[in-house]
Amino acid sequence: MQGPRFPFRAALAAGLAVAALLPAARAQDTLKIGLVLPMTGQQATTGRQIDAAVKLYLAQNGATVAGRKIEVVLKDDASNPDQTRRLAQELVVNDKVVALAGFGITPSAMATAPIATQSKTPMVVMAAATSAITQASPFVVRTSFTLPQASVSIAEWAAKNGIKKAVTLVSDYAPGIDAERYFVDRFLLNGGTVPEKLRTPLRAPDFAPVLQKVRDLAPQALFVFLPSGQGAAFMKQFAERGLDKAGVRLIATGDVTDDDQLADMGDVALGVVTSHHYSAAHKSPANQKFVEAFRKANNGLRPNFMAVGGYDGMRVIVEGLKASKGAGGEALLAAMKGQIFESPRGPVLIDAQTRDIVQDIYIRKVEKVDGQLYNVEFDVQKGVKDPGKAR
Repeated sequence: MQGPRFPFRAALAAGLAVAALLPAARAQDTLKIGLVLPMTGQQATTGRQIDAAVKLYLAQNGATVAGRKIEVVLKDDASNPDQTRRLAQELVVNDKVVALAGFGITPSAMATAPIATQSKTPMVVMAAATSAITQASPFVVRTSFTLPQASVSIAEWAAKNGIKKAVTLVSDYAPGIDAERYFVDRFLLNGGTVPEKLRTPLRAPDFAPVLQKVRDLAPQALFVFLPSGQGAAFMKQFAERGLDKAGVRLIATGDVTDDDQLADMGDVALGVVTSHHYSAAHKSPANQKFVEAFRKANNGLRPNFMAVGGYDGMRVIVEGLKASKGAGGEALLAAMKGQIFESPRGPVLIDAQTRDIVQDIYIRKVEKVDGQLYNVEFDVQKGVKDPGKAR
C-alpha cells in the first residue's frame, strides 16, 4: 500500500532541513546504524537471525570506528512496508543514522529506497532478494542474494540431470516472480517443458490445492520458491499429499530448506536438491568459526542464510566507515563498493557498478550428518553475478 506522498516528502524535507541546522557535535559521539527488521510476524525468524548476526560481528570485531562508538538502533517493522518507510524516515531525521540496514522482504526495501536517495543515506539490504532492489536507489548495497542467481543455477542443474518436465510453484510477489521467470527461461532454453506455473499468496498460504494440482499433472520435478519461514509448513503438506511417494522430485531455491527450520521438517526433506549461496554445513574454516560462535552466542541456534547476510552486511558497513573515517553519505557508499572478502559463505565481491553481491552458488542435497538434517553441498557455480541485470 502507498501512503500519502506529499506529507511524507514534506516531513522528510523539513526534518532534513532542521537536522542540517543542528550543532555538528551532537552527532559526533556515536555512529548510529538503523537496523529495520521483522522481529514479529510471519518473517520473525529473519529478524531474529539477522539481529543475532549483527551483534556477533560487532562483538568479534569491535564497535569503534575513528574514535566513535557504533550504535545499532533496531526497529521492528513486522514486514509492513508502510511501517518500514515510517521507521526509516525517523531513523534518518531523528537518529541521524549513517546507514540503514536490514529489510526482510522486497516491499519493505522498495518502500525505503526513496528515503535513501533523498537523504543520501547508504542502505544495506541484508535479506530481500528481488533483482530490481539495487536499481531502486543509487544508495542501495546488497549483501544477501538475488533470486535469479539461485533460480538459474538450479535450472541448469535440473537440465543436466535428466529432468525434462517441471511445474513451478512460487510465492506471488516480486521475488517469487523473479524465481519463476528465471527458472522457466533457463529450463526452456535447455530443452525442458513447463506445463503449469502456480503461485500462492505471500501471507497465510494454503498449499494443499496447488499440491493436488501438481500431483494431477505428474511432472518429473516441482520447482519451488517460498520466503524464509514457510518451508516447514510446505514440506509437511508435500508429504501429506504423497508427492514424495508419487515420484515428483522436489527442487528449490535454498529458502525452502532453510537451516533455521530444517530440523522441524523431518525425513520428508531428505534428498531435496536446492541451489543457494549459504549452508551451515559449508566446509571452510571461516564458516566453521562462524557457526560455532553463532551457536554459542544464541543458545545453540543454527545460523541460516539470513544470518550470513546480516553478518556480511555489518562487515561491509564497518569496513566502509573505517575507509571513510566515519563519514556517511557518498563517502561511505564509495567505500562499500568493490569490497572483496572471505565470507562464511565463501569469496564475495560487492560489484562497484551494480552494488550487488557476486558470490558462489552451491547445489546442495538434504542429508543426515551426525543425526541432523543439513544442506550438504556437492556442486558449485563460481562467482555468479545477478542474471537479472544487463551489463
